[in-house]
Amino acid sequence: MLAKFSRRHVITAGAAAAALPFLARGASAQAAWPSRQIRMICSYPAGGQTDLLARAFGEFITKQVGQTVVIENKSGASGSLGAMDVARAAPDGHTILCSISTTYVMNRVMMKNPGYDMDKDLTLVSVIPGAGLPLIANLKTGIKTLDDFIAFARKTGKVNFGTYSAGSSPHITINELNRQYGLNIEPVHYRGEAPMWTGLMEGTLDVAMGSYTAAQPVLQSKLGTAFAVSSKKVDALPHVRTLPEQGATSKFFTVSGFTGWALPKATPQPIVDRLAALCVAANQDPKVKEVLATFVLEPTIGFKETNALYQRELPVWMESAQALGLEPA
Repeated sequence: MLAKFSRRHVITAGAAAAALPFLARGASAQAAWPSRQIRMICSYPAGGQTDLLARAFGEFITKQVGQTVVIENKSGASGSLGAMDVARAAPDGHTILCSISTTYVMNRVMMKNPGYDMDKDLTLVSVIPGAGLPLIANLKTGIKTLDDFIAFARKTGKVNFGTYSAGSSPHITINELNRQYGLNIEPVHYRGEAPMWTGLMEGTLDVAMGSYTAAQPVLQSKLGTAFAVSSKKVDALPHVRTLPEQGATSKFFTVSGFTGWALPKATPQPIVDRLAALCVAANQDPKVKEVLATFVLEPTIGFKETNALYQRELPVWMESAQALGLEPA
């Protein structure tokens, strides 16, 4: 028995059928992100600051979007291996880079071919501005201020100043202090902060510079004195003045560095905006707040603020890094 259709039924059915292609296209164009598991590539080893931030933010994003964020540590070559992985991924928001300003800025100076072009291959989404880095002197030096440090450097003619890597912020700081004050400080490069701070406590180093958190063994043992911080006051060291407050004039002492997230360059802007919004919202998450507090870091900032910071600080980083005169590897 055939069903009977009224003219109204036919018109309604026809209109619905005609709308299907448009509905399909609209659904495709506005498909929910994410639609599957997300890979967050952390370009530094497990257990470090960048890794712990990646995991805290990854857990928050997982709870918000209903898809698992899996952290993959792909360290090596100052973060360039992880950056290459993300730069070559599909631009659909399902592969995210978590790295630091070394990867986003310094590698273009320090490497002949890092394997990716920050301007062409990646979009910086959201960052956590860096904290001020304390400069700490071994107790035996008697250094308590920047003026003391300059006098010590001139009197002794030699200062063993530790950095956690060549091309790092401490390395640039040494160079900028040499340029302004006519000093001849030679950097002593370590592979990471832990051995550097050990060297300071053992007396191998006169001075070292790094993160407040990693410097805790020195400060708690009272074997070292913080006599300056790089660009920003550190709340936990309220009595320690910044380098500019003590007379250092280099523009480099106005930049902060950062940890942040990037996506492949062609990722649609709505996905970029949503990820940035999630990173900012994570500032209120208890676990994220705990990690930020542990490393004395500022809250995450949004997409527009992030790229304004990047464009403002990039020329200063580039000029200061090039002034080191290092041959790109």
